[in-house]
Amino acid sequence: MARWYPVALAGLVASCAPAAGPGASRPEPLVARTVDDRAEPADTEVAAAEQTQASAETLPDTTVLERIAADSAQDAAALELLHDVESPDSVPEPEFDLASGFDINVARYAEHPRVQYYLNYFQGPARKRVAIWLERLPRYEPMIRAELAANNLPGDLVYLALIESGYSNTAVSRARAVGMWQFMRATGKMYGLRIDSWVDERRDPIAATKAATRYLADLTGQLGSHYLAAAAYNGGPGRVMRGLRRLGDPPAVDDASLDEPLDEFAQGDDQFFRLSSTGYLRRETKDYVPKLIAAAMIAKQPEKYGFEPIPATAPFAVDSVPVTEPVSLEVVAKVSDTPLQDLMAINAHFVRGITPPSSLTWVRVPVGKAVAATEALAALPETERVPYVFHTVRRGETLGRIGRRYGVGASVIADANGGISSRRLRIGMTLKIPGGKARMAAVEASDRAEARSSNGYHTVRRGETLGGIAGRYRVSLGALREWNGLGASNLIRTGQRLRVTARVASDSRSSSSATKSSASTHLVRRGETLSGIASRYGVSVESLMRANGLRSARSLKAGARIKIPS
Repeated sequence: MARWYPVALAGLVASCAPAAGPGASRPEPLVARTVDDRAEPADTEVAAAEQTQASAETLPDTTVLERIAADSAQDAAALELLHDVESPDSVPEPEFDLASGFDINVARYAEHPRVQYYLNYFQGPARKRVAIWLERLPRYEPMIRAELAANNLPGDLVYLALIESGYSNTAVSRARAVGMWQFMRATGKMYGLRIDSWVDERRDPIAATKAATRYLADLTGQLGSHYLAAAAYNGGPGRVMRGLRRLGDPPAVDDASLDEPLDEFAQGDDQFFRLSSTGYLRRETKDYVPKLIAAAMIAKQPEKYGFEPIPATAPFAVDSVPVTEPVSLEVVAKVSDTPLQDLMAINAHFVRGITPPSSLTWVRVPVGKAVAATEALAALPETERVPYVFHTVRRGETLGRIGRRYGVGASVIADANGGISSRRLRIGMTLKIPGGKARMAAVEASDRAEARSSNGYHTVRRGETLGGIAGRYRVSLGALREWNGLGASNLIRTGQRLRVTARVASDSRSSSSATKSSASTHLVRRGETLSGIASRYGVSVESLMRANGLRSARSLKAGARIKIPS
């Protein structure tokens, strides 16, 4: 069955771009810049990054994956600057001649100093990269606008994805937000996105856009303003709501003195700018809406602001091929006669470059190629369906270390990736590991063996995240937090020892109650919850409550002994 989606054939971007999104709050910049020195250093840093990557692209043995990584690095450099740069309190006010056609309230705030600053910034230091982001826009715009309309939101919120990620499906922020809409793991799962060691739908432009527009609709309904909703999308709804409570009621407005009476949304939007003049929001969130307004102004009239006209690019329609066994995207690219870069771009949510095992999965291919690709895959021997495993380079890794993990020589990996050397490895780069399913099975076996040999504990390595560790050991993020007393935080540090299995005895006192088979009671420790204990022993919360006569989960007290039902 064909599934039609208007999506882009943008290059795969495996970046570490620092855009953050729902539920994320970014650290403040380490170096404070004065008003006078903002533009020039930013211009120099972007130019240096682009020059470095341009040199990489001219190498004769550069592979598809390396070219993708080079483009990603340029995105990362530009987004890093965009999300760190701070607007001054006041700047010279340029002249504005706004065209009609905005469906967010742009004209009312166009002359705000922060809006003017980012308008100048996009035209100056960030011009080159913004031009590339604008070229990506028409590939996604129809799909995003349709989803916004379905959720009764203004279509011009499409430009929110521009300032979040530059329309990159695999952008990764410092706060570990991922994808075009920069979802944090918890918020993504809350809105129905699949996120595990095989599939990350935050990287799927279709699924992520559906989730983002629902989230924006919920925030708008909660806060009564598109701009307040955008601020909450960036900094979290709790912070915005606390700020509004501290701000108090808005001042009365005499509608008779206005050309047109203020509607409810305009009044709510005014509240954002009142709030942004206080200390109740982070500086980044204060600047978020001004960036959105400036981006909308340029995207609506690029020529007016010195950009080339946005090319008319037809939305890309795709078919879907059903697979029930693991298959490499490289194989699908070959049988569908599609460039690998293009196929990876529309299937960026398969984080290993391979479809997940033991489930029906739909792989996207260009329209008109689904039937031939399905027939070719059916005729392909199973041993030829996964010739490569894909590996994303982490901090500190070398070809030798990666080879040992997969049981293959460093020279074999180098040959499979255009003769690449360890010196040319970059964080976020994707490498092909020859050997297919055998390599995949070897890595999974080594992960399980490591968990057993470490007595159920994992030592955090540089660059690892809590979510990644949860996926590696096939446990939930909530369970990891419970077992390690992390509360709602995902923050971990290099060298930290984390418990990664439920049935492990941490000391002699708890060894008799560490497994379901040998335990009948459990001594409740400070910070433990019913859900954590239930997960530890493989029973339900309800059965624990019934066995112990508990009326609610809050009845649990440290020091109590509770029965563990069989």
